[in-house]
Amino acid sequence: MPKKSSGGGLTATQQAAKFLGVSVLAGAVLAGIALPAVGALGLAAKGSVESFDELPANLKTPPLSQRTTILDAEGDQIATVYSRDRTVVDLKNISPYLQKAIVAIEDSRFYQHGAVDLKGVLRALNKNAQSGGVSEGASTLTQQYVKNVFVEEAGDDPTKVAQATQQTIGRKIRELKYAIQVEEELGKKKILENYLNITFFGQQAYGVEAASQRYFSKHAKELTLPESAMLAGIVQSPSRYDPVNDEAEAVKRRNVVLERMAEVGDVSRAEAEEAKRAPLGLKVTQPKNGCITAVQGASFFCKYVERVFLSDPVFGKTKEERAKVWNRGGLTIRTTLEPQAQASVQDSLKDHVYKSDKVAAAATLVEPGTGKILAMGQSKPYGYGKNETEYNFSVDAAMGGSNFGFPTGSTFKPFVAAAALEQGKPPTQSYPAPYQMPYPQQVQTCSGKPWVNTNNETLENEAESEVGPFALKEAMELSVNTYFVEMLGDIGMCPVVKMTDALGVVQGNGDKVPEVPSSMTLGSTGLSPLTMASAYAAFASRGMYCTPVAIESITQTVGGSKKSLEVPKSTCSRAMSEKTADSVNTLLSGVTDSGTGKQAGLSGRANAGKTGTTDERKNAWFVGYTPNLSGAVWVGSASQKVKMTNISIGGTYHAQVYGGDTPGPIWRDAMTGALEGKEAPSFNLISIPSGEKDPKEDDRGDNGRGNDDGNNGDSGFIGGLIDGGTTGDASGGITLPDNLFQGQGNGSGGGRGRG
Repeated sequence: MPKKSSGGGLTATQQAAKFLGVSVLAGAVLAGIALPAVGALGLAAKGSVESFDELPANLKTPPLSQRTTILDAEGDQIATVYSRDRTVVDLKNISPYLQKAIVAIEDSRFYQHGAVDLKGVLRALNKNAQSGGVSEGASTLTQQYVKNVFVEEAGDDPTKVAQATQQTIGRKIRELKYAIQVEEELGKKKILENYLNITFFGQQAYGVEAASQRYFSKHAKELTLPESAMLAGIVQSPSRYDPVNDEAEAVKRRNVVLERMAEVGDVSRAEAEEAKRAPLGLKVTQPKNGCITAVQGASFFCKYVERVFLSDPVFGKTKEERAKVWNRGGLTIRTTLEPQAQASVQDSLKDHVYKSDKVAAAATLVEPGTGKILAMGQSKPYGYGKNETEYNFSVDAAMGGSNFGFPTGSTFKPFVAAAALEQGKPPTQSYPAPYQMPYPQQVQTCSGKPWVNTNNETLENEAESEVGPFALKEAMELSVNTYFVEMLGDIGMCPVVKMTDALGVVQGNGDKVPEVPSSMTLGSTGLSPLTMASAYAAFASRGMYCTPVAIESITQTVGGSKKSLEVPKSTCSRAMSEKTADSVNTLLSGVTDSGTGKQAGLSGRANAGKTGTTDERKNAWFVGYTPNLSGAVWVGSASQKVKMTNISIGGTYHAQVYGGDTPGPIWRDAMTGALEGKEAPSFNLISIPSGEKDPKEDDRGDNGRGNDDGNNGDSGFIGGLIDGGTTGDASGGITLPDNLFQGQGNGSGGGRGRG
């Protein structure tokens, strides 16, 4: 029995509902005549509209958010990312069964009425008045579509979503007016198509194509009658009728849809009964959203692409604008990632470093002359579990890497050599290079105020037998610490600063490399593998530095049309003369031929590189290149807590890790696979006469000739590196704090390591 007011009549709500029904019947809405003032209907509550005529004339329909597809350089899919899993399809690509099912159950008179179904409104009002509640709705498919447009426009903002779905007469009036406009402009078939593409079907699936793939692993145009009925039934309550979590309820709802289809004549009674007996036939495809699903270990590269999009002004002036475009999706992003190179990097990392090891390894390959990132990987997979990490060790902090990068050791020395050569120093330059020496008393800086060795700090070479004089070629091959500190004292720090600026060399936190001797010669400052690979690529391209790029092109789908978006371009500029670059290439060819990087050397093609190992062997590097590919490999612990002595890495025991014997072979194997089948051009080498001291053949050459630089400041060779990064040792899954690579100072002390 319907509820009565205290006076025995209908309640105020029922009277208002009846009044609205009469207004509709009078043709007020259909004629576009203003409905009674808000006061008469009690519409003054927050969230309602003032009057029908005062509403904007046109419904603004935002582009539907869709999945974004990230491709490699050959057009193969790396991953899909989305805020809403949706693929927009034309009506012709949607099963006729599904079209009929959704109309039958949601709005069976869809093709007979206008924007508002007067009979449906009266029927619903009468039934609801009798029940005293809301037991039946009267919204047409067109009105539901309009409501979904408001929800889509609200995005993930909970306040806006609540406003778009609030149960007020004001919202209903707004839907009515816009429904009239939509009916006039689009027509029935287009409204149905839009509705089927915008509607939520549960299980993260928006639109029929995503829903069809989610529940049945097939395209929407291939859906059968029982499958179509099930999907149509979900719309009313995606959680209640979720077939994955409640199959019985889903079957019951599906059969209701089939019964309704038979009642309205869309299918015969026999067809409906047969379909009711069919099993649901689910073939669920789990949602594959985000970079964590990327193939070939490209998850970190995928996240890098996302970070580029969200940070580069080319995609929007503000962070909010860029995020809006990204979340809207519908993008097809073709990247620079080369499948052959990426597979080679991952295979090499897997062969040499286990994900369960106490340390991690990261590798990045870059194309000289273009800046294209061809591969990016690391030994610990992307994820949040044991032996996994979300930090990309190959890039700077702003792009998802560690806070400071990792000290590079002697891989920094070629920058000093390049700066000296640009200053006119000959490639035969010789210095006394004793085994041990104090840092220079003063070293000139760019500011004009010299750095002063106030603490009388000293440094030394790896072995006492390493006593100069040395010429540049041998000093580079053997990575002689004292030689390069003397070179720095000779030319000053400003030429090195200018060289590193020209090569895009910045710390992992984005700051410039500090002007202190340990940073300017022995690599005490943290850098990323991408920074190092890109800088060394300038040597390979005879002095031309190109900023790294990851995106080739982007196509955006908006509605039924596609357009190309502008993408960031690599900026190439001359960092040094061709003569200087050729000289460095000659020097570093000696490193892989007979120096500390001999174990990294490639066979059958020109190659050059430099080893690096830091204090207490917490970091080991090899950075090298051929004329057509540059790569950097880092091995160490993200927390900088693990000393790589008496350690097993990739099943191989190391009494001490060197740049040449651990990252070196990773680089060699990664480069070999990446370059297989590619041309093997030569360097433009120069002739460098032998220096004053002939290289000594001893048993230390193949063993790395030492570990790299010494660079302690207040508390060790890595100047100023203090404790504080307490989580994420390399024994398990790395969950790293904000101060991941904390306390990195810029001390200028000495050390013995080399590489």
